Amino acid sequence: MDYGKVLNPVIVKEKPSGIRRFFDIASTMEDCIVLGVGEPDFKTPWSIREAGITSLEKGRTFYTSNSGLMPLREEICRYLKRRFDLSYETDEVMVTVGGSEGIDACMRAVLCPGDEVIVPFPSYVSYGPMARLAGANVVPVNTKAENSFRITAEELKAAITEKTKLLVLPYPSNPTGAVMRKEHLEEIAAVLRGTDIFVMSDEIYAELTYGDVRHVSIASIDGMKERTILINGFSKSHAMTGWRLGYACAPKPVLQQMIKIHQFAIMSAPTTSQYAAIAALSQCDEQVEEMRTQYNLRRKFLTSELKRLGLPSYDAEGTFYVFADIRASGLSSEEFCEKLMYSRRVVVVPGTAFGDAGEGFVRISYSYSIDHIQQALVRIEAFMQDIKDGKIQ
Repeated sequence: MDYGKVLNPVIVKEKPSGIRRFFDIASTMEDCIVLGVGEPDFKTPWSIREAGITSLEKGRTFYTSNSGLMPLREEICRYLKRRFDLSYETDEVMVTVGGSEGIDACMRAVLCPGDEVIVPFPSYVSYGPMARLAGANVVPVNTKAENSFRITAEELKAAITEKTKLLVLPYPSNPTGAVMRKEHLEEIAAVLRGTDIFVMSDEIYAELTYGDVRHVSIASIDGMKERTILINGFSKSHAMTGWRLGYACAPKPVLQQMIKIHQFAIMSAPTTSQYAAIAALSQCDEQVEEMRTQYNLRRKFLTSELKRLGLPSYDAEGTFYVFADIRASGLSSEEFCEKLMYSRRVVVVPGTAFGDAGEGFVRISYSYSIDHIQQALVRIEAFMQDIKDGKIQ
């Protein structure tokens, strides 16, 4: 059989995730310290686990409605209002299998072949492939470190054409840790008002911003809710990666089409996870804050130590990633990561895994314990000394 005639050429052309290659190699090596996976090292809070266990004990193993359990959608609405001053009704909310399904459903519901999607880079690895699978063309906007990796109004204006259908707004940002504050969002909103351009706002890291100012959603900006599809979930904020649960909020005419895709492809999100998520939103604000505090301590420690080692990063304001500048090493991002992995058994992710704009940087996760980070830093310091001594070039 000629598989080339069978397979979709769009997916065939897509490269596998640049993140996974390093982990696949590292899994064959002994004594590796991994600082690359975006997964909390905290256990899911007990009250969440208990709610999931109770749902199983009571035999709640049925399908839910396509949109998700009504008590969960009610809780999502209360949560968004309480935490981010966002007002949604339950028929504007769909429970998904992780935030990733929400991204996919959004793109397939909104995009047509030939449409253009503006994506700020460096960026999470899924946006481009999902847009292309929907038949759209990706228009990259390469953000800059001097702008704290935020997309600016000027950059957005320059990227818009008559074919522009969707702007991906991925803040707080994986991999850079960049955050869009209210004043930055106002500038973006001013460009979009009066157009038919939609915004997909990926806010999976909304609970992980640092400082006194909380995350602000573009959906809260005047005139933006009607053109925004908000994606969020439980993986990062509530340490629930394996529960695979997220949600999408959107205007009803848009959400109705996303639900159709969800009906045909998924049916409903895992029932046990949905019952657990009700407890997550109603009982766990304190635990979320405790995790955020710990991440902030790790962030400050890691950025300070990297700066001492000659690997500065701008002061990331969100997520649990540092986007470290490795240009002083004289190595490319790929070379830096490969040589660090093979010589010192430390795994970080090349910035180019998130687009060409990531060249000269590496992503380092601090979703690990201080001890784990400290051990890695000892090895990174030795690696930098090896470069200085000419042992690595």
